[in-house]
Amino acid sequence: MPVTRMSGLFGRTLREAPADADSANHQLLLRSGLIVQLAAGVYSFLPPAWTTLLKIEQIIREEMVAAGSQEMRMPAIQPRELWEESGRADSYGPVLFNLKDRRERTMVLAPTHEESVTDLFRKVVQSYRDLPQSVFQMQTKFRDEPRPRGGLVRVREFIMKDAYTFDVNDDAFQLNYLAMRQAYHNIFERCGVPVVAVQADSGAIGGKQSEEFIFLTEIGEDNIILCSGCNYAANQERAEFARGAGAGSVGELTEVETPGITTIEGLAGFLGIPAQATAKAAFFLVDGEPTFAVIRGDLEVNELKLINALDALDARPLLPEEVAEAGWVAGYASPIGVDPVRVVADPSVVDAGGLVAGANRENIHLHNVTYGRDWTAATVADIGTAQPGDTCAQCDGSLEMKRGIELGHIFKLGTRYAEPMEASFLDSDGERRTPIMGCYGIGVERLMAAVVQANHDELGIVWPRAVAPFDVHVVPLGSGDDVASAVSQIESALSATGLSVLVDDRDERAGVKFNDADLLGVPLRITIGSRGLKQGQVELKLRRDVDSSSVPLGDAVASAQNALASLDR
Repeated sequence: MPVTRMSGLFGRTLREAPADADSANHQLLLRSGLIVQLAAGVYSFLPPAWTTLLKIEQIIREEMVAAGSQEMRMPAIQPRELWEESGRADSYGPVLFNLKDRRERTMVLAPTHEESVTDLFRKVVQSYRDLPQSVFQMQTKFRDEPRPRGGLVRVREFIMKDAYTFDVNDDAFQLNYLAMRQAYHNIFERCGVPVVAVQADSGAIGGKQSEEFIFLTEIGEDNIILCSGCNYAANQERAEFARGAGAGSVGELTEVETPGITTIEGLAGFLGIPAQATAKAAFFLVDGEPTFAVIRGDLEVNELKLINALDALDARPLLPEEVAEAGWVAGYASPIGVDPVRVVADPSVVDAGGLVAGANRENIHLHNVTYGRDWTAATVADIGTAQPGDTCAQCDGSLEMKRGIELGHIFKLGTRYAEPMEASFLDSDGERRTPIMGCYGIGVERLMAAVVQANHDELGIVWPRAVAPFDVHVVPLGSGDDVASAVSQIESALSATGLSVLVDDRDERAGVKFNDADLLGVPLRITIGSRGLKQGQVELKLRRDVDSSSVPLGDAVASAQNALASLDR
């Protein structure tokens, strides 16, 4: 393999990271000269970073092929008509980049490829004999994120590995899904990033079943709920929990004066009752319709669960003036007398017996408000947000919450795209049937950021061998003929074995070279200096180790191979 010299390497290291780089991976990727920001959420990848990205892609490619998927390529620019056909043109929101071509036709820069692959299916697949199918691609995606953050964690342009499967029925789909699930575990393990698979909300992609592969880290933007007693794990957007018994008891509906008491905490304190003996009213605008959500007073409404419960596209809290326009009194609202169609009830209030709730009059609350007797809801659904300390719905364990980064997401789409886009195949009886689809995504640059976040120390990056931009970093000290001769000998021998070599041939002090070597994080460093050569020795040091060792110059290449092999075990 060719040898790379630092004197000619495109890019430079920085002593300090920019002030707005707030995570270790972002700081180190910038300081090591691997990435350079062009605009908010848009980055250039310099040669070593690009080498790492290609290695990550190759790992992904190998595992996808092993799972039975075929690599292909779809366009990054798509007709907006496809998105209108699937029903996502408006629901995807402002994240979708729109543009017009010279003929004034509206196009989109693809944030994902469900529409394109479904269109492709209906053009090339005819019969059940053509199924199952599994395809994947490495393709650039574009999303107009409102707040790019965390360096490569949330960006506006990125490479995604997206895969898609088509099957004749659910049983066949499950085989593909499980194969992809295992492939994802293999990918992240090979890249050196520990992950946990968690139940997740399907979001804008759609479908009824999905799992995220989460790297647990404090810099993550997702809240992950984990059980201490079993293997239950879910994104907080999706997490279930046991509500326990309410504190209410059925009795006669009575009024109580509560002057100026507009919060659950204040109400519980004023009446001397626990918060779980109250019913909380929360108001949302759901797909343009004012909606009254009712949940037990010690719980919080989860907006995404509310959206899913109503099969809606969007929700936001009502503004104070909008609450008044709907005829509800903030702080004293009551579900009694509200059209049940506009009410969503959490099971915590349905099963709780009599609770204290508002009377929809200022300074008045009601005792013993009971579901079924005093009020009903058209929709009863889990709309609660799981919190640390809640009881697991699967066992009696206690739930805990950690932060994490989503590195991969796999979905059962079912017929979400195939039905509206009229993609079908002929079954063995000659009948038209709709395929069961799955999709599976990994953000390649985000995975690289997670690799750095999971593999670094106070000195710099500690690359796992499988994705390191170079295998060996040769650091010459001094400019004598003996050093130059030894460097030439070692770099040629290393290259001949197929190892990629970075040589720091700069005219810099030893401290600068060592600091940059630690910052760049190449798995193995070989230091060649006049002092050691007088004894016929060179120094080998694995980046992950504290101590170095001296070996005879003639044994350096074999020792380097053995040291690197130890990283693979």
